[in-house]
Amino acid sequence: MILVHHLENSRSQRILWLLEELAVPYQVRRYARDPKTMLAPPELKAVHPLGKSPVISDDGEVIAETGAIIEHLVERHGNGRLAPPAGSRARSQYRYWLHYAEGSLMPLLVMKLIFARTTVAPTPWLVRPVARAIARGVGQWYLDPNLKLHLTVIEQALAGTGWFAGPELTAADVIMSFPLEAAVARGGASQGYPNIQAFLARIQARPAWLAALAKGGPYQLLR
Repeated sequence: MILVHHLENSRSQRILWLLEELAVPYQVRRYARDPKTMLAPPELKAVHPLGKSPVISDDGEVIAETGAIIEHLVERHGNGRLAPPAGSRARSQYRYWLHYAEGSLMPLLVMKLIFARTTVAPTPWLVRPVARAIARGVGQWYLDPNLKLHLTVIEQALAGTGWFAGPELTAADVIMSFPLEAAVARGGASQGYPNIQAFLARIQARPAWLAALAKGGPYQLLR
């Protein structure tokens, strides 16, 4: 039995969705964030030394990192589902988006979140004006232009089939779901990107997505 160590309001929601799409039995162990720091609880370090989520246990093997977990589940439990055929062009696209989601897009969104949070408590009020000025400057000259470039590329990639790797849903769409939700919430994609918005509406209407929400609990993106 697969055990998913599921942190609330986190990227691990994608793992639950993937397992529902694959119709693989699993159990969920939920963890709550620290209400002050919004960080994962120390109990997760007993599962994996980094204390991050998602983490799964599959037949006694502990696996961390979203991309590695997704590849493991598709290879071991997919039976050919949710991955394009090996050697195909779609497979190359699939591999690209699997690495791109966490390697290129998500770091920009995390940086945007961190800079935004430096302007509010617990940052001392005396330094908040300086923090705001720094955050504004970094946003204007680095984060916002780069996010706009990335979102434009993603919007164009979805213009064909509406999926990231071929004519139907794959695990590449699963891993891209969370950063695109974050981009809509805080990365400037709430308007002007109809293909991204249509993609999110389409996946969020899937029965497997709704089943994952029922098991993992509703989640909100951190702001």
